[in-house]
Amino acid sequence: MHRRTSSLRSYLCGKTDESALLFQTQGSVWLSKKQISSGGRRPKKKIYHRDHNLDKVMDLQKKPSLILHLKSIIESHRHRRVLLRDLEKEVGFVQKWNFMALIEKYPTIFYVGGGSDRTPPFVTLTEKAAKIASEEPEARSLMEPILVRNLRKLLMMSADCRVPLEKVELIENELGLPLDFRESLVPKYPQFFSIKDVNGKACLHLEHWDSSLAVTAREERLELEGVPSSNPSRKQVRISRDGNYSGPFAFNMQFTAGFRPNNSFLEELERWQRLDFPSPYLNPRTFEAADPKARKRVVAVLHELLSLTMEKRMTSSQLDAFHSEYLLPSRLLLCLIKHHGIFYITNKGARSTVFLKEAHDGTKLIAQCPLLLHIDKFVALSGRRVLDSCNQIASSPISSRNYSSSSRLHD
Repeated sequence: MHRRTSSLRSYLCGKTDESALLFQTQGSVWLSKKQISSGGRRPKKKIYHRDHNLDKVMDLQKKPSLILHLKSIIESHRHRRVLLRDLEKEVGFVQKWNFMALIEKYPTIFYVGGGSDRTPPFVTLTEKAAKIASEEPEARSLMEPILVRNLRKLLMMSADCRVPLEKVELIENELGLPLDFRESLVPKYPQFFSIKDVNGKACLHLEHWDSSLAVTAREERLELEGVPSSNPSRKQVRISRDGNYSGPFAFNMQFTAGFRPNNSFLEELERWQRLDFPSPYLNPRTFEAADPKARKRVVAVLHELLSLTMEKRMTSSQLDAFHSEYLLPSRLLLCLIKHHGIFYITNKGARSTVFLKEAHDGTKLIAQCPLLLHIDKFVALSGRRVLDSCNQIASSPISSRNYSSSSRLHD
């Protein structure tokens, strides 16, 4: 338990008078806020309710991650096969046994051959698995305009329209970038990107600003829903009990089951939902950090960053790496916890992970890109059912809009 909560605790920046401690119970996490006081008052406690569905997402990804890891090892070899005796060299002694169990458990994906004196035992993909794996280049091709669009948006949000390459590489899997994107993708689009040295670091620079891309995923959703561009009067529209509000500056709220907001909370939330704020695509240096509008803008930046990823999530350390590029608050974790209707932090897995709540329906990701659809198709050979939403997403209005706008990059 202590190891799981330490990753969150380490995120509390600025070791000052206040520090947050987290205590996990079966259904929630207790946040105990120490306060310096001569009166010896008891620390205030707030409950951070757990979302069991999003916690379960982290558990459900363990087996597929191993399957895809072994697949990539097999495909990295010249003859697309790995000798079982060499598996330890690839993954280490302990992990080798996990992969051996995986090979035995999923004969529909992995085939073990050889075993005679002339041919030592080896593992390769089955014919059906190899056929699906051969479709990956097509999925990558469909992903390219989406990746170019998202990379441009990522750079447009940064303070100097540039991001160190090492930080882009830190989230390359989350974005869906190929491992060699620096050589295979960036040089193909010199009108958009360039790599320049800044203070001894290679940085990805934006070469062309496109105001048509300076529209957030939140704004696209509101436009599709027909939300008016100005706040309605308080008499016409009031905030609902679930925290949602129909206004141009509102965020989608999805509070975890068990959280019951009282009237004072809802009144404060309504004022926040109505508060206008600058676009995440405007230079953050022009705003005063203490301004409530600037603080709400930070929430929009975090929302947009997560929206640009394939699975609408990042680890806490990945978000933390972009402090200087997006001028994120020093107490990033507290910001995420405060807006628990928008973001969810889970300690499941090796690292704490931040989810964008509105992008998920239970354990399912609502919108999927071509690469995720391909991955689901491959993993489905293990007997795991492909998400029901996959086929629906390909023809959904917001997906069609994103893909069509991305495809214009080639025009």
